[in-house]
Formats: sequence, structure tokens, C-alpha cells
Amino acid sequence: MIWMITGGARSGKSRFAQEIALEKAENPIYVATARNWDEDFNERIKRHKLDRDERWTSIEEEKKPSQLNISNRVVVIDCATLWLTNLFVDEKNNLDRCLELAKQEIDALAEVPGVMLFVTNELGMGLHADTEIGRKFTDLQGWVNQYLAAKAEKVTFMVSGLPLNIK
Repeated sequence: MIWMITGGARSGKSRFAQEIALEKAENPIYVATARNWDEDFNERIKRHKLDRDERWTSIEEEKKPSQLNISNRVVVIDCATLWLTNLFVDEKNNLDRCLELAKQEIDALAEVPGVMLFVTNELGMGLHADTEIGRKFTDLQGWVNQYLAAKAEKVTFMVSGLPLNIK
């Protein structure tokens, strides 16, 4: 079962996903998709790690979370935006290829028994990117979010730390 949790930056998506995971399991899994790009990102990763205690099993997986041993577990995948960034960079900004790979991975995750709390960002609600590559990535994120929402049994939109159930 996929539960998509979406919203803007700092809307409380990760916190909400972690709270739900701890309600559903004593020892959930946190799959971090972030690539450590620079010192700022390293600090962000450290802050995220401090949000989780010894009850969590943390796994770093940049592109293929469906290949992890996560069957019949409660899993937070955080987040689709960073996961897509990894695909986008590695596939040299090829939108069609990235969308194909993302759909394949979402389909694979939908087949894994358990609860997948998939955190993602709503990029198209903010300022429009001023570069071609930024606009391409925003399009990719929007298409992937639509696909993920269609596959999800539940969708929650976070606004200012408050959950709004969409599906």
C-alpha cells in the first residue's frame, strides 16, 4: 500500500510521515534518497537523522528502493524529489527516460507488501523556474506526482504542518 504525502517545502511532510510510521510499527524503516551533494546538504542530512531515534532502521538508497528488503514493513521513503533529482542528473536531464524509470520503480513499490509512506514535493505551486532545466524538472516532478497519486491508496497534502486528506 502506497500512502503519498505531498506539500511545499517545510510543510511538515517528513514529520507527518514519521508520526504515521511510528503509529503503525514499533520499528519502521526510513529510506533516505538524498545524495550528499555539498556541505549544506550534509547539514540537512544530519538534521534529518536527528529526527529519528533507535526505533528506526535507516537505509540510504538513491534510486531503487523497491530492491531493498522491505516486504511487510512500514517504510518512509523520503523523498521523491531527491530521488528524481538523482535520476535526472544520472540520465542527463532526459525527461522521457526519467519518467519511464520513475514509473517502473513506483510500479515495483506498489507490488511490495507493506505500507510505503512516500514523501514528495509540490514544486509547481511556487515560483516558476527561470531556467530550462528547472522547468523540465518541475514538469517531471508534476508528472511523477500524478502517477504516484494514481497508484496510492491514500494521499495527504500538508499545509503549514496540517494534514489535508485528498484520497
